[in-house]
Amino acid sequence: MTVLDLVLYSFLFVVLLQFVYFGLIFLRFGLHKYYEPTVKNIGVSVIVSAKNESHNLKAFIPQILKQNYSQFELILINDGSTDDSLEIMRTFEKKDNKVKVVDVKPVDSFWNNKKYPLTLGIKAASFDFLLLTDADCRPVSENWIREMSRQFSNTKTIVLGFGSYMSKTKSFMNMLIRYETFLTAIQYFSYALLGMPYMGVGRNLAYRKDVFFKAGGFKDHMSIPSGDDDLFINQVANTANTAICYHRDSQTESVPETSLGSWIRQKRRHVRTARYYKTPHKLSLGLFYLSQLLFLLLGAILLISGFNFKLTIALVILRYILVYVVFGLAMRKLRSIDLLMIWPVLELFLVLMQLVIFISNLTAKQNSWK
Repeated sequence: MTVLDLVLYSFLFVVLLQFVYFGLIFLRFGLHKYYEPTVKNIGVSVIVSAKNESHNLKAFIPQILKQNYSQFELILINDGSTDDSLEIMRTFEKKDNKVKVVDVKPVDSFWNNKKYPLTLGIKAASFDFLLLTDADCRPVSENWIREMSRQFSNTKTIVLGFGSYMSKTKSFMNMLIRYETFLTAIQYFSYALLGMPYMGVGRNLAYRKDVFFKAGGFKDHMSIPSGDDDLFINQVANTANTAICYHRDSQTESVPETSLGSWIRQKRRHVRTARYYKTPHKLSLGLFYLSQLLFLLLGAILLISGFNFKLTIALVILRYILVYVVFGLAMRKLRSIDLLMIWPVLELFLVLMQLVIFISNLTAKQNSWK
């Protein structure tokens, strides 16, 4: 058996893995029929934590306050801002009785992350149902609270939403960021449908207050700078208590990073946090990334060498057809269909960037959340 024979057999195994992930797991979300429960008349506390976000607060807080929902409050948490964020929050508080400001002072270095301010904000919430988002997020419709909250039930106490990034024309970096966000979403939605919820995103996430307090809040990972969303959900979510919400009116949009360096630093934090996921989740997600990397690497070796060219090209084409179908179905649901024609290029760049991030994280030091 030659080296190229081993490469071919490895490639066959990798393609099979890719068919399992895309055909059996991710297609589950693509084919999912959205369920709309009855709208519930429950009180909702929308929670926003901000640190030096004055510009975003001015732009997006008014869009939350004009939500078409009868019973909600807005908890604005000032996390030791040094700009005029607190003054802006106080202005909203004076104008609208739905607004409540929680001003958090720095305590010590141990609390130098987002989890401590969020804990104080959750404690200040008047309602049992919490809906979290970020200061740089805007709901895409006035029915955001309604659509997210309607997924709550007697058993469903966690709702995973979708937080996208705003589209900028003629920007490859913007497409790369949006593609990575889409890929992350299709994974956590699909695994939730499979009965293995493992994360949510703080840009659009809801849960009952008692879920938070029964888990002891963030105490199990308070010393980790990030993870107020994904690590918490990884800890408390299960088959019975988790619902997903991707209705077009339930989604949010955030301001994307404008520099490659800033985005890479953000992704490095996320990757560092993922190492604390439960072992089955880490193994499954790691195997998926490895299968992507090996598909590109082994496929390139076989195509360049011309070894068993017809079989190799047939496998490559079949894999791309499957992914195209799965992504096409999912991108329509997540308002990302404009990425479909360029996704093979985005996939290549993202896999390479993730490899760079993984290597750089081996010697990285943790930093505060903002």
